[in-house]
Amino acid sequence: MDAGRRVVLAILGVASLVLYVAAAVVGYRFLRAVWASRPSPVVLAGALVGTMLVLGVVSYWAGTARLKRSLDAVVLPRSRAPETYRRFDALTARMSAGTPTLLVARLPVPNAFAVGGFGAAIVVDRRLFGYLSTDEMETLLAHELAHLERRDALVQTLAYTLTQGLVGVVSGILFPVVVLIGGIARAWALVRGRPEDWSRSWLARTQRTAFQLVALLGLAVTLSVLAYARRREWAADDRAVEVTGKPLALARALRTIERVSTPDMGPLTPLYVHGDDDGPLSHLLSTHPPMDDRVKRLRERARQRQPLGPQRS
Repeated sequence: MDAGRRVVLAILGVASLVLYVAAAVVGYRFLRAVWASRPSPVVLAGALVGTMLVLGVVSYWAGTARLKRSLDAVVLPRSRAPETYRRFDALTARMSAGTPTLLVARLPVPNAFAVGGFGAAIVVDRRLFGYLSTDEMETLLAHELAHLERRDALVQTLAYTLTQGLVGVVSGILFPVVVLIGGIARAWALVRGRPEDWSRSWLARTQRTAFQLVALLGLAVTLSVLAYARRREWAADDRAVEVTGKPLALARALRTIERVSTPDMGPLTPLYVHGDDDGPLSHLLSTHPPMDDRVKRLRERARQRQPLGPQRS
């Protein structure tokens, strides 16, 4: 390397180092001023949690409203399905889900899901009335009512917002330090006249490790929320069996839906009674447990005679 280029790189390195150190000093003084005027830890934690909860609720209501607008669904007339409504009314009387509207639509695949928010509803693909018996439809509706009863979608949204907020706070605390470390590594490499070596320095490795830790924290949050969603599916199955006393009917309904569905379900997949069940990775990233496990569990319930009511085929 010629002397002139080395001098230029050294000057650039010193200048960038000065800039990074100046930024660090300004940031340190700003943080010190904020720390000096900080509220009590309880007030600060309460403000952060309160903000996250408000954002979660707003996200939930906005999302459900947007979903309802996107659906070409209509109210199922009582005259078209009197027996379904008779059982649906009996379910809503026994469960604490209010009186959601029963809607029918042409979904990407034959399925059903619950939509909360203002004007809660259960959306059923119209083809299911031809695929499922009345008992099977009853258990499917009970499953969706269980989601509304426990406000699963709202709780899941709030949990995700809170945990993502925690990741954001950690990222915000680490970001100035991480940027400074990377800047010092680049500046020192320039001063040495070997700018390409900065990524191999211990400072650069420290920066990469910090970014990886934040990414792993975000992944852990996502997997935790998905695991919670799967647990709520188990709970909704249990509640449906508790109310109807028909585990085999629910098992048949799930198998039928699996049989008539196709893998390409589009953006509505997380709302359906099952998702992609192929492979261990898809299990971790799915909002629903594997269908085989759900059906096996329901059949075990039938064999153990745990349902509260008589089993009807």
